[in-house]
Amino acid sequence: MEQESAFKVSTMADLATKGEKPEVLFWVGCAASFDDRAKKVSKAFAKILNSIALNYAILGTEESCTGDPAKRAGNEFLFQMQAMTNIQVLEGYEVKKIVTTCPHCFNTLKNEYPSLGGNYDVMHHSQFLQALIDEGRLKIEGGTFKGKKISFHDPCYLGRANEEYEAPRALIQELDADLVELKRCKSKGLCCGAGGAQMFKESEAGEKEINVERMDDVEEAKPDVVAVGCPFCMTMMTDGVKSKEKEHEIKVYDLAELIAENNNL
Repeated sequence: MEQESAFKVSTMADLATKGEKPEVLFWVGCAASFDDRAKKVSKAFAKILNSIALNYAILGTEESCTGDPAKRAGNEFLFQMQAMTNIQVLEGYEVKKIVTTCPHCFNTLKNEYPSLGGNYDVMHHSQFLQALIDEGRLKIEGGTFKGKKISFHDPCYLGRANEEYEAPRALIQELDADLVELKRCKSKGLCCGAGGAQMFKESEAGEKEINVERMDDVEEAKPDVVAVGCPFCMTMMTDGVKSKEKEHEIKVYDLAELIAENNNL
């Protein structure tokens, strides 16, 4: 993740040289480190954490892919190599708690790493932000999205895979926004089309792209904003909006961006 002059993001190595440990490790993930659109999400999340002076850190160049795409594509050997390398780094820093803006990283770190010896308290950023609000550490101030119609697209690896449906919706309601559910949502949500390593391969033969099919649900709900909680969903939903030529009518934001913009960060 790039560091801006506007704010400082410490690495685990920075803190280790001072003999300090952060409250939580922010696992940035590949997409949020290298994809230009997803970088904005990681920066928004970092700005939120900085605004409340939360003690967190990233791994920086020591962070590698969790191995999720390799595992989903069937390369278990490569996955275990990547996972063991990461676990070695995490254990070296005695990491206990991890938060990530990517449901794929969240699911893999939470559910796949324990069998390889990596046991951590892993949270998706929607869960973490809602916990900060519940604890009174994060205040939602401002009314940027008050009264706006916002629909939430459930990421597969946050929703159906881990049954977390309420935290993202609670965050949207904190904004005094009008939550408008898509026809297919929660346990019946429709994949954006990028899961299971599909993000990294060409489309297969068919009559319609999945993200375009998903946009039919969005058009029916008529929201002002489609909120997402996954960098892959961000790409697919943004492309879906463009395919319908609705860029000026429907905006796609990550949950962290909604809060950061609302709080003028």
